[in-house]
Amino acid sequence: MGVVNVTPDSFSDGGRWMDPDAAIAHGLALVAEGADLIDVGGESTRPGAVRVDGEEELRRVLPVVRALAQAGVPVSVDTMRASTARAAVDAGAVLVNDVSGGLADPGLPLVARDTGTAYVVMHWRGHSVGMQQRAIYADVVRDVRDELAGRVEALLAQGLDPERLVVDPGLGFSKTAEHNWALLAHLDVLADLGYPLLVGASRKRFLGALVSGTDQPAPVHERESATVAVTALAASAGVWAVRVHSVRDNRAAVAVAAAIEAAAAAGASGAAASMSSASTGSASVSSASTGSASVSSATTGSARMSGQT
Repeated sequence: MGVVNVTPDSFSDGGRWMDPDAAIAHGLALVAEGADLIDVGGESTRPGAVRVDGEEELRRVLPVVRALAQAGVPVSVDTMRASTARAAVDAGAVLVNDVSGGLADPGLPLVARDTGTAYVVMHWRGHSVGMQQRAIYADVVRDVRDELAGRVEALLAQGLDPERLVVDPGLGFSKTAEHNWALLAHLDVLADLGYPLLVGASRKRFLGALVSGTDQPAPVHERESATVAVTALAASAGVWAVRVHSVRDNRAAVAVAAAIEAAAAAGASGAAASMSSASTGSASVSSASTGSASVSSATTGSARMSGQT
C-alpha cells in the first residue's frame, strides 16, 4: 500500500504532494514501483497534529482519488470523516482506511457498510493532540488485541460484512517505541483475530530512534532501510499489507519473504516425498505432482496474503 499524503504537515513528506497534479503523478509512480493499492489522505495524523475541517480535507483528496481511480488504480482513502469517505467512494475508492476504527465519526463505518467498500479498523485511543498520554497498557499485545476485537464486534453489530474488514494495530498511535516493537513481535496474536492484517511502520519515529541509537531519531530519509526490514518480517508473518511511503525496496522485501516461504514449502514437500519413498520403495508421480502443487500453492498464498505493498 503506497502512501500519498496530500497534506502540508505529515511527518514524512508533508507539503511535497499538495498540488493535485503532483500527488496524482506520485501515486502513479508508486504503482509503477509495484504498489497494489494507493492510500490517499488529506489530514495528518502524526502526534500533535491539529485537525483540518472537512471541506479542506475533501478539497485535497477528491481530485487525486478520482484521477487515480480513473487511471485504473485501486485507491483507498485515509479519513476519519463519513462525508469524505462517501465522496471518495463515489469517486472510485475501493477501501476506507479509518485510523479511528469508527470512533471519530460513528457514521463512517456505515458508509463502508452501505457501499460494500472494504474497511480498515485501526486500534485508536484518541486524536493526535495528546494521544501519547494515552499510551498506558497493562499488556500492550493483549490490550490492543482485545480493544480491536471489541471494535470489530461493534462494527459487525452495525452490519458491516466481516469479509470486508481489515485490522491494523496502529503502530505509533498512543504507543511508545517499546509498545510498537512488542506488537511487531506478536503479529501472530493479532492475526488470530481472524482478519487480514495491515501494518504501518514506514519511517516512523521508533525506527528513527533505532537507527540513530540515541534519543534523537535519525532523519526521516535515513529510516528507509529499517522500514524495509520491518516489511520483510511482516510479510513473513503473513500480513495482508504494509503501508509504505517508498515502494520499490519494500516490494523486493515482500518478494524475498515469498521466495523463502515457497522454498520452505518445497522442502517440506520433498521431505514428505522422501519418507513416502522409503516406506513404499518408490516415489509416485502423484507424490511429485503434489509436491509441485504445494510449492505453487505456497507462492500463491504468499502473494495473496503478504504480497501487498
